[in-house]
Amino acid sequence: MLMVHKVNLKHLATSLAISLGTGMLSGLLTMGGMKTFESINKPPLSPPGWLFPIVWTILFILMGVSAYLIYEENPRVLSAGLVLYAVQLALNFIWPLLFFNAGMYLFAFVELVALWVFIILMIMEFAKVNRCAAWLQVPYLLWVTFALYLNLGIYMLNA
Repeated sequence: MLMVHKVNLKHLATSLAISLGTGMLSGLLTMGGMKTFESINKPPLSPPGWLFPIVWTILFILMGVSAYLIYEENPRVLSAGLVLYAVQLALNFIWPLLFFNAGMYLFAFVELVALWVFIILMIMEFAKVNRCAAWLQVPYLLWVTFALYLNLGIYMLNA
């Protein structure tokens, strides 16, 4: 039987604002980065630059909904999953600054590995609370896995 829960629009909007706001701020701070990205050597399967904002917007929406679901399980307790969520969101924010603004491809790769680990830990914690919230993070994990390949390839081709 499908369980229908009342949506707390204020909490959902706050969660979406946090995730999308993080992505937007990072995007604004690295706005010129796509010009650099277009000019460097890239590994096979590199998507066109215009695809990144579309994919990241979808992923940040999924992140926000997922965090909302975890928060709504017990809004009075800061769960381990939400702490991991905050850490991975901070790492997500830092990566484009390292990659695009600083051009530190190897350091960005190492930071991306840390992000990948925190996403896995977050998914594991989310699964203990709400399986749907955990599954909403899987596309993000897959995209960051692909980003690891791209980042390492770019480092190797441009070092």
